[in-house]
Amino acid sequence: MERHKALEIVKKQLTEHRYQHTLGVMETAIELARKYGVDEKKAELAAIFHDYAKFRPKEEMKQIILEQNMPNDLLSYNMELWHAPVGAYLVQREVGIQDEEVLNAIRYHTSGRANMTALEKVVYVADYIEPGRIFPGVEEVRELARHDLDEALIQALKNTIQFLMKKNQPIYPDTFYTYNAMVMNRKGGIET
Repeated sequence: MERHKALEIVKKQLTEHRYQHTLGVMETAIELARKYGVDEKKAELAAIFHDYAKFRPKEEMKQIILEQNMPNDLLSYNMELWHAPVGAYLVQREVGIQDEEVLNAIRYHTSGRANMTALEKVVYVADYIEPGRIFPGVEEVRELARHDLDEALIQALKNTIQFLMKKNQPIYPDTFYTYNAMVMNRKGGIET
């Protein structure tokens, strides 16, 4: 799918602010894909559609999670997580994107998962560091992303986990699994 067509489709689903965020994620994902040898077209497409379901009604997302046999434990956690797996489903159903790599990059851009693909890492990190993001720790992750995608992802996960802990919010298990897998798979293993 051509960029202009994809952006035209997604713009109808988003607020103007979220659309600007999406453009930033798209440009950042293309840049990271180029740097780390990931398919740029797949990174572009996944980035464009990563927030496709962001503004769907809560009840609609809940119904899709139940009807499509998505992990029911999602419903016990912050609904901010829901738009990623629901978005992958809706992008496939409504837009017709069938590429499983692209769909997985959309599906896991909020929670991560153990043994993420390079494309999934690119979209996760791009969403975290796009130029419009301003929050404590983002500059450190941007700097890491210039040199090491895995280290950038690990730091983004650390920041997210710490942020949620400070707010006394539960942390979705896949986020812990992602962090653990990334640390354990690092060159040299776990430092002692």
